[in-house]
Amino acid sequence: MRSIPLSGSKFSLDASGVAGFFGGEEAVSAMATVHVYQGRKWLGWYNSPGSYLIAKRYGQLANSRFWDGLFPGVNADPATLFELDGLKGPKFKGVESGSIIPETGHLASLMAKECQLKQGIDVPGRKTQPVGVTIVDLHYVPDATMTPKQLTKYTSALAFIPMSVSVGTCIVCAFFEDWYSFSMILLGIIASGISCLVIGSGKFTFRHPIPSPGAPRGDGLLLTDNNIIVLLGQEGAVNSITRGKFSLHFESEPEYRNIGICSLILTTQFIAQLLLIPQAELFGQIMFITSLAVSWAYNSWLSSLDKGEIQRRLLLDVVLKRPLMTKYMLGTRTTMAVFVLLALNPSDPAKILDDILPNDTKVWRKWKSIILSRLRDGEKMHFQSADWDGGGLDASESTLLKTLLGDAQAAYDGYADHQKLH
Repeated sequence: MRSIPLSGSKFSLDASGVAGFFGGEEAVSAMATVHVYQGRKWLGWYNSPGSYLIAKRYGQLANSRFWDGLFPGVNADPATLFELDGLKGPKFKGVESGSIIPETGHLASLMAKECQLKQGIDVPGRKTQPVGVTIVDLHYVPDATMTPKQLTKYTSALAFIPMSVSVGTCIVCAFFEDWYSFSMILLGIIASGISCLVIGSGKFTFRHPIPSPGAPRGDGLLLTDNNIIVLLGQEGAVNSITRGKFSLHFESEPEYRNIGICSLILTTQFIAQLLLIPQAELFGQIMFITSLAVSWAYNSWLSSLDKGEIQRRLLLDVVLKRPLMTKYMLGTRTTMAVFVLLALNPSDPAKILDDILPNDTKVWRKWKSIILSRLRDGEKMHFQSADWDGGGLDASESTLLKTLLGDAQAAYDGYADHQKLH
């Protein structure tokens, strides 16, 4: 038998107690990337930490009395469990269809976040309470059901680092005949690799409703606190955001027996490491911890990737084929309302205007009648003193009307610049 390094040391590392828990959250989060990155499911062959927490989390998918006893908890939908669904989106109002969705879903939430992060073009004019208006031109109608192409990233190349370290430490332990450490590292590699393959076997799909024949355009508004999103496009394009969803489908559903078996393997790995790693030599324990540490670093990097950003790229770049998005920052809600009307060009602008600005005083009614008249006649919104003087208004009311008409003119000029850009 070869002399094992550090064999004379009386120091012992009790790594077994943390092997199943250390780095568990990172490992769970890293596992959630197997469906969105190309080739990721084939690259899980390394001794990953956190086996017990992974088993506990994803074992909840398994749906039977036996698996519910082993892994208690709510049997969640796979897409929700992998954070591909579950977010609540803003209210939607359809301009031509008249549909109102008080609370949209996950994909509308992704769109709202993308618009929130987008840099806006400042529209000159009065400033009180700035509001963003993002015009989204949805030129592509996706299929009712499609499998989005997975993203490519250098995750595949980096995965070879923990895989190489795990295999290398396993070989070194075998060379020095420390079979306890060798077997536990090997078990970790096999358990993690099989889990990635099985969990990654889920079919990632996008679905949205097929519009009724003869349905009007889907133009409408997503209403958030400080940002109005104007969706322009066919009904099938717009409902991809308002009613579409990402989903995961496994051949083993509804019981998900294969995921339950994987979770059982991971739990067995945790128990075996708990019992056998203390029996290993100090050198073998160091090799075991080294493989865990490198795998933890890789999992931490994977979990640090912005999953919301990944899903937004899938939605916008893959599903919707890069819609044209332009954001404007408008100084007042009055300016915003006129800008939105110009962008939508609705068949019933009065109703939309009342929905956005419900103000119903004498000045506001006068202002609305002027704006709606200009919209109907297709006239420029450049105003003269005759537009705000007289008409039964006193001096203060005329001043307010002049201010509001100035907001409308700023919106008109800003939208004219938008049309020049597009």
